[in-house]
Amino acid sequence: MEPRRLLASMFALVLTYAGAGARAAAAVEAPVDAYPDVASAYWVEIDGRPLWAGRADARLPTASLAKLMTALIAVEHGDLDGWAEVSAGAAMETGTRIGLRRGEQVKQRDLLLATLVRSANDACRALADAIGAASDPRSATATFVARMNVRAAALGLANTHYADPCGHDAPGQYGSARDLATLSHAVLAAPILAEMTQQREMRMATAKGRTFTARTTNALLDGLPGARGLKTGTTPAAGRCLVAVVDRGGRRVLAVLLHAPERWWDSIGLIELAFEAPSVPAHSGNATPRDAAVD
Repeated sequence: MEPRRLLASMFALVLTYAGAGARAAAAVEAPVDAYPDVASAYWVEIDGRPLWAGRADARLPTASLAKLMTALIAVEHGDLDGWAEVSAGAAMETGTRIGLRRGEQVKQRDLLLATLVRSANDACRALADAIGAASDPRSATATFVARMNVRAAALGLANTHYADPCGHDAPGQYGSARDLATLSHAVLAAPILAEMTQQREMRMATAKGRTFTARTTNALLDGLPGARGLKTGTTPAAGRCLVAVVDRGGRRVLAVLLHAPERWWDSIGLIELAFEAPSVPAHSGNATPRDAAVD
């Protein structure tokens, strides 16, 4: 059954489960590994305060969650109103695609939207190559990836390294749940990215008028009240991955799951439990996992 149908039919059951155990679990005041079976690694926080975490610093494949860094680089160094020519490498990309052809002209803004909403690898690679080529047309992809790693270092992502802009399984491509939480704060601080990651549908067109439409890969946006994104990912090595952000009543829960067999159900359960955690006064000194400010 499709994830969205599952969410629609089973959401009430998940809420019942969440409420039953929330009061005891929500009393946790430090990121302890309270739910070790939900994923190979995970991180859950509310209002920037870590609640639960398991293997938070383990270096694991992150699949298309890597596109969050690609998107951040695109906003900081790209020309979103400029045209990008689809590279040969982009046209040959595998996995999730929207069907771009070599040589087509597409706005960088639209490539970014397809990268975040549909997780399209051809759009992601076209965007990365266009931005990388502006610095070094002979090695566009490698130049872009190098910029991703520089930005990761600036954010203090000690357990993250990129070898591919779109998240394919590759030697030297890894991240951690804690690092992804930090990266997510940086992404959410960019208004255009915060808006794009919560879109349920997208539409774009090439310079010659060929149009594309697609729906989000994030089932939570269709079934979970307050869901605001952020990104899904799946590869053979990474399994099913998710960064989920949910806003309710002035509070925000952020959950990261890596290699999570039941990412939809377990993320909903964790999110509902987190929302029953007590509020912490702003002067308490709790902060985000790491400083995610743009340098």
